[in-house]
Amino acid sequence: MRAVSENLLALLFLCTCASVFYVWSRLERYNTGLQLTSRGSAHIGPSPDLSAKTFRALLAVPVAQRLHLGGILDAHNLTGVADQTGSLGIRDYHMNVDNKGSAQRGVPDKLGSPVEGIFWSEWLEDKFPVSFSEEHARAWRGRARGHRIVRLEPGCGRISNQLATFSDRSKACVRYGINADQVQGETLTYYLASLLGITNLPPLILAQLNIDSEQWASVRRRIGGLQWSERAVVSLTQWVANLTGVITPAPLRQESKGLRPLRGELGNKTTAELLELMQWTDLIILDYLSANFDRLVSNLFSLQWDSRVMERETNNLLRTPRGDLVFIDNEAGLVHGYRVLDMWEKYHSTVLDSVCVFRKRTVQRVIELHRRRDTRTRLLELYRDSEPLSPELGFLSDEHAGVLQSRISRLYKHILHCKVKYHQLGV
Repeated sequence: MRAVSENLLALLFLCTCASVFYVWSRLERYNTGLQLTSRGSAHIGPSPDLSAKTFRALLAVPVAQRLHLGGILDAHNLTGVADQTGSLGIRDYHMNVDNKGSAQRGVPDKLGSPVEGIFWSEWLEDKFPVSFSEEHARAWRGRARGHRIVRLEPGCGRISNQLATFSDRSKACVRYGINADQVQGETLTYYLASLLGITNLPPLILAQLNIDSEQWASVRRRIGGLQWSERAVVSLTQWVANLTGVITPAPLRQESKGLRPLRGELGNKTTAELLELMQWTDLIILDYLSANFDRLVSNLFSLQWDSRVMERETNNLLRTPRGDLVFIDNEAGLVHGYRVLDMWEKYHSTVLDSVCVFRKRTVQRVIELHRRRDTRTRLLELYRDSEPLSPELGFLSDEHAGVLQSRISRLYKHILHCKVKYHQLGV
């Protein structure tokens, strides 16, 4: 009888401990997952990843050590991968108001077939959102370079990044890279997207930390507390309010046959659904070319131990109230993505092979870059012309520029394969 009593007491004690731990963990998730701006608006997204047990730990170690780790990384180190809740946005965020379809994308106003061959139809292209137009980006960059930063605070993911408030009360996320790869990847991915005509990435500028300059003087003490290095080059990205998470659409999940140009599979979707799928096809092209594993590819990898990962929000992808997708936190692209390409290439190829419908305008840019084989030159020119601090941050190595050009050729061949395949099927 005494043994039974002791066992019951032990069980009661364990249940009490479990209950306390559960309540504490829920409170902790709430506190980290919901960040309020100074104006009271909430930016909801995945909580910052503070665990060293993720592939993000690779970004924090020297290159030589990362190359060694790349071959032995445990698959279970890839859980909980989003570390940037609100890496973008601004209180005066606006769409291209002349966009024909922005206000009515929820209306299933079908104007014909959603596809023409392997391309999205022209009537959908006419409704396609221009999230951050070049005019908007140019104006934002000018304002961001001209205003003082009056406050730095948490709000852009991990502690090494900060949410900056300018003297005009607009905001930006400051990315202080643990190494140069991160800021380079974020910056060059932005300009690669511009080269492809993809407008889903918020405007970005580079800045050099100088506590004696007018731009940074007001936050001198905060910079000292963060232990940021003087003269370091950081990126500032427009901060966008009121973003929500995005779940991978059904055609791109593992149980699907992929996104194919078949009217029977696409004909029952609303205009809003079709426009979102169009943005996904641009995202997959960009992530393939930049070898960014920190979005859909990492979810695909995680299926090995988490069969429902595709049913949850996609890493580093958010949606505006108008339905536009915003591609955030692109630091894994190009530089670091190419360093660890051997780890991820089969997953990049799987994601790319799942798509055989494309935006004609994006494909036209890809074809031009493939035929002229001058991607390095054109990307460098755009980068240098747009960013005064490009010499300080640097550019792709010759080796990585070659990798980018070869991936453009691989993408071009995949598009041709889709064209042949679905032409034979009478699409």
